[in-house]
Parts: sequence; structure tokens; C-alpha cells
Amino acid sequence: MSDRETRGFLTVEELRAGIDTGEFHTVAMAMVDMQGRLQGKRLTAEHFVNEVINAKAEGCNYQLAVDVEMNTVGGYEHASWSSGYGDFVFAPDLTTLRRLPWHPGAALVMCDLEWEDGSPVRVSPRQILRHQIERLAEHGLKPLAGTELEFIIFRETYEQAWQQGYRNLTPANLYNVDYSLLDTAGIEPLLTRIRNNMQAAGLTVLDSKGECNFGQHEVNFLYNEALRTADGHAIYRNGAKEIAAQQRYSLTFMPKFNAREGNSCHIHLSVRDLENKPVMADGHDLSELGQHFVAGMLQSLREMSLFSAPNINSYKRYVPGSFAPTSVAWGRDNRTCALRLVGSGHSLRIENRVPGGDVNPYLGLAALIAAGINGIEQKLALEPENIGNAYESGKPQIPSTLQEARNLFAESTLARQAFGDDVVAHYLNMADVEIAAFNAAVTDWEHVRSFERL
Repeated sequence: MSDRETRGFLTVEELRAGIDTGEFHTVAMAMVDMQGRLQGKRLTAEHFVNEVINAKAEGCNYQLAVDVEMNTVGGYEHASWSSGYGDFVFAPDLTTLRRLPWHPGAALVMCDLEWEDGSPVRVSPRQILRHQIERLAEHGLKPLAGTELEFIIFRETYEQAWQQGYRNLTPANLYNVDYSLLDTAGIEPLLTRIRNNMQAAGLTVLDSKGECNFGQHEVNFLYNEALRTADGHAIYRNGAKEIAAQQRYSLTFMPKFNAREGNSCHIHLSVRDLENKPVMADGHDLSELGQHFVAGMLQSLREMSLFSAPNINSYKRYVPGSFAPTSVAWGRDNRTCALRLVGSGHSLRIENRVPGGDVNPYLGLAALIAAGINGIEQKLALEPENIGNAYESGKPQIPSTLQEARNLFAESTLARQAFGDDVVAHYLNMADVEIAAFNAAVTDWEHVRSFERL
């Protein structure tokens, strides 16, 4: 690999040498949970290199059977009180071993989840994406991807935001700073640290820019092979929060914090052959294979939306005229469409504008790849591109609630064929847990509407 591709990464030998010199003392072993968060353990670096690399490690299997607040909930086949909440195995993927610059002396390694017999934990997000990448390889193809995450920065700490009930928070910018260089400069010390630390952790940073909502920003990274992109996304989302907390700020990736513009996560995806030759483009247009691939993504967008928009709040983004899509349409360089074709020649790719900042990148990418494979296998024809305002196109609509998305996923033949009944059942239960929790909650909106007036 090039210097750019290896910057920030570590070999086991380099880690051992760093332990001897006192450079490293801790290794964070991380898995990704259903919500796309990093979970795991911090090990002494010596224990990791002397024992865990060969013997692996264990963790309670409830980590894939809890809600957002880490409460154990029923309905999951692999983990329950009746089965005793046993362990699964953390298997370090040593190709992901890297420095963790915002924690001096620390390194991090991503892990695949396995059962004791070495078989994959099929419902784990990283294994779900691995399986779709393997399926695509059977067609002689590999996926390249990039993700664009937006977030809103506040001048309160996370503890202060909690104590204030997330009300009356002070955004880092008090007005729209989209593309502004002057007005983003005030928060540049934090953004500089995020960019530089991510670069030093092995991610290739391209830029950062202001966005439309007050205090909203975005950091962009170079595309990579899909699994590495998903790993980088998860590390970045976790690391950006940690760096913000160290600087006495807070930031949120939640899709719709207020009535203004939400936080999106546009996913860019293309495929190449196994010799790394681009195959989606025919000049400035999609190749026949590219048309089939995009047609598959378009056809399955509604039924796969649970993997792109997994939470109640996800669906608050889809507002006409908000730059978040509402119509299942594709168009060339058209930001009103759910799927936007961008680039040309070797850079031609599809941008899925449906996911928000809460997307689990492994699941979002797995859904897109599975849909694209279906388009190739079925040789689906791509409908004509949408010209003009897709909000007014009359096209089928993106689901408007988590309940609708859950039902479409449950009825999806493609989801069961691509992922398996066990994976479908697992994530339907996740949706059911969130829907039940929301339905049981009494919101501020209800207080305002009902306390005195009703």
C-alpha cells in the first residue's frame, strides 16, 4: 500500500516496539453495535500483543440485544435471560490496527464477532456487510464507498446539555455558515483538531465546511473499499464526539435536531472489477452494468429504508425543499432526488441522499450493495432520470415513519434472500423496540398542545 494508505496504521511489530519504548500502553478493542457505535474494552497493550492476538477475547452477547440506552430487551434469539446472556468472541482484524491520536499512548483495533466455534455472528453489522461484499465478489466486483457526515456543534459540554434537557443550547455559529470561510473560523480550532487527529488515525481527510443549520459542519474523507470506509466512519463518529468533549464542546449527528436542516449522511457508492478497473461508466454515462446496479438500488430503496434510516428521528428529515429527499427518484447532479448521479468517467458514482447522521454505515452499505446485486442478477432496466424538482415529481415516496419502514422491510423478499431470515428478524425486533419506546413516551410537544388547551 502507499504511504497515504498506511499512514496512521500499525503493524503488530510496530506496536510491540512502541510498547518497549513507552509509546503505547493501551489498545482499544472495538466492535460495532446495532446503532453503529463502538463498544468493547480497553486492554493493556502488553496483554493484547502477548495473549489476545492469538487467543482473541470475549464479550457479553447482550451487546447486540439492547436498546439505545443499553437496556436489555426481549425478542432477540441469540441473547436472552433464558439463555443466560453468554459470550461471543472478539476476533481482532489486525489490518485495522491504528493509532488513536486523541488518546496519547493508545491504539485501536476493529473486531469481527464470532461464536466459540469460529462461525460468524451473522446479525453483527460488520459481518452483514462482509457477507454482501463476498456476494458481490462472486460477480467479479468490489464496492468502493465514501460517506459524508454532518453534525451540529454546541458550546455546552455533553454534561451541561444533559442537565439542560438538551434545551436552550448555544450553537457554535449563530447563523447559516454554508461554505463560509469567515464565519467558520471561530470554531476552526476544534475542526482542525478533528481533521488532524483523523488523518493521524489512518483516515484520508479531504476537507471540512460549514453547513446550513446553525453550528452545522461537515468533514469529508477520501473514498475507500466499503468495509474500510465503514470502519473509518464508525471511528470518526466516535472520535469526533470524544475530541469535542475534550475541548469542552458537544456535537450531535442526530438526523433532525430542530426544525431547520437536518444532519445527513450521503453515501457515495461505485463498483469496480477485482482488478480495480472502473466498470460503472461508459464515457459520461452509466454502463449497462451501472444501469442495472442503480436500477436495483432504486427499486429496493423503500423496502431497504430501515437500514438507511433506523430510528424514529430519522424520518423527521424528509421534508420537501429541505435538501433531504422525499421521492424515490434518480437524476444527474440533482439534489432533489434520493439517488444523485455524480462525477464522470472513472469517478462516476451514485450518491444515496436518504441516510441521516444516525445511519449504521455497515447496514446502510450492505443494503445498497444487496440492492445493486439484485439489479445485476435480474438485469433490471433503469427508468429515465428525473429532470427538475423531484419533490413535485409524483414519484413513490420514501417511508415517512419508522413503522412504515419496518413493515416494508418485514415484507421484503429481497431482504430475506440477501441477509437471511435471522438477520431480518433481528432488525425488525430492533425497530419494534424503538417504536414501543416512542409510543410510551410523553413528549414536550404533547405538553405544549395539551396541558392547558385541552
